[in-house]
Amino acid sequence: MEIWLVSFIGGIVGSVFMDMTEAQMSKLGISSGVKGTYIGRWVKGVLGGVFHHQDIAQSQPVKNEAGIGQIFHFIVGGGVVALFYPVFIMSIGISTNHLMMSLIFGLLTSVLPWFILMPSFGWGFFGSKAPPGSRPVLSPILSHIPYGFGIGITVIIFYEIMA
Repeated sequence: MEIWLVSFIGGIVGSVFMDMTEAQMSKLGISSGVKGTYIGRWVKGVLGGVFHHQDIAQSQPVKNEAGIGQIFHFIVGGGVVALFYPVFIMSIGISTNHLMMSLIFGLLTSVLPWFILMPSFGWGFFGSKAPPGSRPVLSPILSHIPYGFGIGITVIIFYEIMA
């Protein structure tokens, strides 16, 4: 039962690693084009029944969108998505190498922005209509691997302490 709680916490840790990675990538000019304000705007839209935008950047800003985006990122993107990690390792049947499995899991979560977030923003699958200069395919791959690392390292540390 504790693997679920540890994975949830690991997802939040992974989200911090993801944010740190995205900050460094941004300095190198690698960005998906996704901003926290856009995530907040999208979440607020979903709550109001709007699931798709023509272009999220052109949609009307909403009150507290940056804060909403950050909360969504850590709770849903961080913690809730990480609850699929135990399902992933149980379905594969490998639970001894959490570092390798969590890195693969993180890589697999790259599909979420490609097939849910970016199309909902009006940017198409894989961000094919993302803002000019963005790297919508590469950026999620590079940022979601540290996300998985955060899950894996949290699980490893927890089980080392408990051993």
